[in-house]
Amino acid sequence: MNKYLTPNFSFAPILPQRASGSRVWDNYGKEYIDLAGGIAVNALGHCNPELVKVLVEQANKLWHISNLYTTEPAQELAGKLVNNSFANKVFFANSGAEANEAALKLARKHARDHFGEAKHEIVACTNSFHGRTLFTVSVGGQPKYSQDFAPLPLGIRHVAFNDSKSLEGAINENTCAFIVEPIQGESGVLPATAEYLHKARELCDKFDAALIFDEVQTGIGRTGKLFAHEHYDVTPDILSSAKALGCGIPIGAMLCTDKFAESFSLGSHGSTFGGNPLACAVGSRAFDLISLPETLNNVINQGNILQSKLADLGQESGVFSEVRGLGLLIGCVLSEKYQGRAGELVKIALTEGLMVLQAGANVLRLAPSLLLNDDDLNEGMLRLQKAIRTFVNS
Repeated sequence: MNKYLTPNFSFAPILPQRASGSRVWDNYGKEYIDLAGGIAVNALGHCNPELVKVLVEQANKLWHISNLYTTEPAQELAGKLVNNSFANKVFFANSGAEANEAALKLARKHARDHFGEAKHEIVACTNSFHGRTLFTVSVGGQPKYSQDFAPLPLGIRHVAFNDSKSLEGAINENTCAFIVEPIQGESGVLPATAEYLHKARELCDKFDAALIFDEVQTGIGRTGKLFAHEHYDVTPDILSSAKALGCGIPIGAMLCTDKFAESFSLGSHGSTFGGNPLACAVGSRAFDLISLPETLNNVINQGNILQSKLADLGQESGVFSEVRGLGLLIGCVLSEKYQGRAGELVKIALTEGLMVLQAGANVLRLAPSLLLNDDDLNEGMLRLQKAIRTFVNS
């Protein structure tokens, strides 16, 4: 199927042709229920009519003008992000990796500006995921993603996730930032504990370090609140966002307080396509729709129903030992008998007309549209049930 692209992707054996809501059709006309959501991107489903309308309208006005100018869509979206978060300023990029790159560069520059060169160390969590640039993959703490690209950037330390004592031993006067996902997505949908995030805030305050929340996957409504950190009552200094922010149009954003924003002085960082009017126009309308109470309530309600049905499936089949997550970011942990086979279950589900994800070798991950309705949810569970029957007998 793939003749011309580099071989770093293993494509599924189907060719999607069109999609609407939570349904996708391939080139043979076969229908799939999409509970993967483009890896937590298609937050309002596929080809949402309101987003299509905005996209077409903006495409007939202005696509790109460069960061030598600002535009109404960029200012509008930035204003909505600031007015609905802790932040005072926004930097637009094109992806989550770029948003994290900006966050990490800002933290280092702020520390250098105010405390000198020695204060440059970044603390992150083992098994975290922050992107695929050389800097972010080094911070991510998963050697399988970074070891082939050595030598790696220096000044990065890793600690165990949800281990407050390890964190106390790692953050010190030379730390410029601690970066953490409120829910580790790629590593198995592992929620942080409130104790851990509160300890992180306390230590960052004590040592004048930036607390960075990577909300690329958890942000913009995924957990039933605009940002996952709201569940914990902990406020970061810097936050990264992408994925659902553009609902499929590439865009990322780094949000920060004025205290840190001032260190991004004129010319210190940039992005050719960041903040382009096409992406920002779609992002602005998407933000309006996602922030509606009915959308966020649907996330909570459908998330609870989905977790309950998945737990029932796990109990009846013996395939899942645990179902965990928040809102519509859910991980199903394979029981001991089926450890290491999440990828196999994903492939079998696809043959049954169901799109799901894995998070590591032992977790089936679901990140569907935030507008997931009862019909699609129930049909998706029927197809997963069939897939599980095949899986346990394979």
